[in-house]
Amino acid sequence: MNSIDTLFTNAKFADGAINDIAVAHGRIAAVSPAGTQIPAGVPTCDLGGALVVPGFVEGHIHLDTSFYGDAWKPHKPYTNGFNVHERVAFQAQNFAEAAPVEVRARNQLELCIGHGSTQMRSHVTVDGSVGLKTLEKILAVREAHKNIIDIQLVAFPQSGILQSPGTAELLDEAIAMGADLVGGLDPASFDRDVEKHLDVVFGIAEKRGVGVDIHLHDNGTLGVFEIEQIAARTRALGMEGHVVISHAYALGDDATDIAKRVGGVLAESGIAIMTNAPGRRPFPPVALLREAGVTLFGGSDNIRDSWWPYGDGDMLGRANMIGYRSGFNTDDELSIAFDVVTAAGAKALRLEGYGLAVGDKADFVTLNAQHVPEAVVAIPRGRSVYKNGKLVARDGKLFRS
Repeated sequence: MNSIDTLFTNAKFADGAINDIAVAHGRIAAVSPAGTQIPAGVPTCDLGGALVVPGFVEGHIHLDTSFYGDAWKPHKPYTNGFNVHERVAFQAQNFAEAAPVEVRARNQLELCIGHGSTQMRSHVTVDGSVGLKTLEKILAVREAHKNIIDIQLVAFPQSGILQSPGTAELLDEAIAMGADLVGGLDPASFDRDVEKHLDVVFGIAEKRGVGVDIHLHDNGTLGVFEIEQIAARTRALGMEGHVVISHAYALGDDATDIAKRVGGVLAESGIAIMTNAPGRRPFPPVALLREAGVTLFGGSDNIRDSWWPYGDGDMLGRANMIGYRSGFNTDDELSIAFDVVTAAGAKALRLEGYGLAVGDKADFVTLNAQHVPEAVVAIPRGRSVYKNGKLVARDGKLFRS
C-alpha cells in the first residue's frame, strides 16, 4: 500500500456495499470493505457514505455551437416544420454575433465537467463553410482540459458532404489533424445520395482506421433504409463495434415489429444508437433495442444553441429525461436509464478502463442519494467529481491542479 496516492474511504457502491478505494497513478489499485485497511502515512479522503458512481459519459454534444455563457440568443422557429437546411442557415446567422468559438466551447465544457462528465464525444463542424478553423480551436480547448476530461472529436459535415464542395477532402484532413472519428449527416434527405455519401464517410474511416458516427434525422421507411445501408457497410468492412448512428428517429416512429427487426440488424452489425430523448421528436425505443442486444447510450446533443434553448450539460438529468420519456418507473428500469449515460456510453465510445473495478481509471462522482434509482429520479446536487483520483469539481465549481 505504500505506492497508494490516495485512499478514499466510506464510498457507497451501487450494490449498497461501503468500500474503501485505493488510487495509485490515476487508477484504482484496490477496493476493500470500509475500514479493513488504512495504512499509515497514506493520504485519505472520507467520502462519508456518499453514493459513488463512475464518471458520466457525455456521448454526443456540439462544443462549437453552444451559446451557453454568451448573450442570450432568442430561438428562431422553423417556418415550415423541422428542416435541417433551414436550421443550419439560422445557426450561421447566430454565429456572426456570438463570442469566439473557443470561449463558448470552454463555457459549455466546464458546465458538463461540473455536473460529473469525465468522458465526452463532441461533434465539430468541418465543411466548406468553415473549413478546418473551428476544429483547430476545439483541438486547443481539448488540449487545455486534457487533465480533467477525455474528449473524442467527430469531424462533422454540418452542411453535408456532396452539397458542400471540398468537404470530403476536409474530413480526411480533419482526421490527420487529430479528430478521432468521421461523421455524416442524413445521406438521403440532405445530400440526396445515400451511396455516394456513405462512400465518402466509410472510405475515410477505412483509409484512416477510425470509427464512424452519423447523424440520422430522417423518419419512417427512408430512415430505416439508411440504417440498413449503414449496417451493410459496417459488416462489409468488418467495422462492427466502431459505428454509431446518432438520433435514428426512424426507430421511434415506425411499428414495433419494424423496430424489432431493425434492432436485430443493428445488434448483428455492432452499431450503437445514441439518443437524447428530444422534445416532440420520436426517439428510439430504449428497452426494446437493449433487449435486441443493441448498445443504446445518451448525450445532451445541443445546449442553448440555434437548434433549441434547452440543455444544462447534466447527464444524470439526461438519464432522468430518457427514463421519463421511456415510461421507466421500476428500480430496474431506472437503473437502465442510468446505464445509458454510464456503462453503455463507455461501451459505445470504446473506452478503456471505465468503471469502479481494480485497474479502472479513478474517474468517479459522489452523489447524495441512497442508490442509483433514487439518483435518477432526484438528480441530486452537491456532487464531487474526481478525474484520475483528483478532485476536479465540487458543487459545479471547477478545481484545477
